[in-house]
Order: sequence, then structure tokens, then C-alpha cells
Amino acid sequence: MTRRWLWTAIGLFLVAAIAAAFLWPHEMVSPGNLRPAHAALESDCFACHVPFQGVSADRCIACHKVADIGKRTTRGLPIKHERPIPPFHQVLTEKNCLACHSDHPAPRLTEESSKTFDHALLTPVMRGQCQSCHQAPRDAQHKGLDLPCAQCHQPTGWKPSTFDHSRYFLLDGDHRVACVTCHTGQNYRRYTCYGCHEHEQARIKAEHEEEGIRNIDNCVRCHRSARGDPNEGEGREGHGGEEGD
Repeated sequence: MTRRWLWTAIGLFLVAAIAAAFLWPHEMVSPGNLRPAHAALESDCFACHVPFQGVSADRCIACHKVADIGKRTTRGLPIKHERPIPPFHQVLTEKNCLACHSDHPAPRLTEESSKTFDHALLTPVMRGQCQSCHQAPRDAQHKGLDLPCAQCHQPTGWKPSTFDHSRYFLLDGDHRVACVTCHTGQNYRRYTCYGCHEHEQARIKAEHEEEGIRNIDNCVRCHRSARGDPNEGEGREGHGGEEGD
């Protein structure tokens, strides 16, 4: 008899707990207060959540029309930005609001939740248009460069960069030097070999012309390492940097 009453009590408790979770979900299961913009929904969990399924993106976009995100509020009023922000929500590969957003920023029993934007959610074309969302670096190393960001950086993180200098010139032997040795003035669009190799340009030009080589403005077109093999760069394109005087 005692065991039967025990199971009955446990059953009644579970029923009461489940009923309370449906009747007062905010007090029973909420992980914390909502963000101020959604404070009016504090006691209406089912405005976003589907029973036994979790948050539904369909319920998010019922208020936040995808075509208006970043442009207009849910009331249709224009959004003013300090600087233009492209409506990138319109070019996401899928409607997965929770991949970036959490409306409970500070759960009661855990640390504050934070989510980083996953660039993999963007369409391939948009992934290559970094400057449509990000301001170009203004430091001397990047100033004047006209190269795609992906040549050195990955969407997963700005650092570390993955520029492969050996594609253009192998920094071996005595060429393991500071960048400014060849790229004077920190101008990475140009380089010079004459900072170390004090050649007489007229003599070098004459020697190359004897071999049928008339353009010596771009050394790395042929010379791509300390070995100086004039054939190792044959048929390969240089990086476009011109040699300075």
C-alpha cells in the first residue's frame, strides 16, 4: 500500500509540474529575462516557442519580415544607421535565427550567452564581399592594397592571416628579412631588390638583353628564391608589384 501511495504522489507531482510549466512557463522554465526590445513578451513564451520543439524561426519572421530586417522596424518605420549596413539577412542560405540570436542574453544559472556570426550562413557570392559589412583596415600594411580579403584572411577569424609569400617569392637564405627591406615605406604593392643587391641597372639590363630578356622591371617574374634560378619562374605570373628605383 505504501509503495502504491508513493507512486501516486510522484505521478501527481509530475502532472502538477507539467501543468505549471504550461500555465506559468515564464516562472517555471524561463532561462532569464528577455532583451529590452522583447520585454513585452516576457509572459508569452509561445510567441516564440513551439511546445516540445523549441524556438521556431517561422515565429520570428512572422514579426521580423526578412525583406525588412535592417531596413525597417516591425512597425514599418525606417531604421537609421550611423553607417550603411547591407541587408545581409536577405542573402542567408537558411532561416536560422538562433544561429546568431539569443533573446535570453543572461541565463539565470549559466554565464551570459554570446553567439558569433557564422559566415557560412551567407551565400558564396556574399562571402567574398567583406567590405560591404566590414570597414577596410587603415593601417600601413593594408593601405593601398587592392586584393581580395580571402587571399590572406578567412571568415572564421581575422587572425591568423594565411598569406603565402612563397607563392610570389620564397623567403629563404638571406631573404629572411623584415618586410620593409624590400617593401620600402611599407608600400606592399611595390618592392625593390636594389636595397640589398646594388646592381647597376644599365649593366643588368644589358646582360639580360643578351639572353633575350628585355623587361627587368619585375625580378620575381623569373627569380623566385635565393637560388636565383632564372628558369624557376618561367611561365608563372608574378604578383604584379613593380620594382622601385
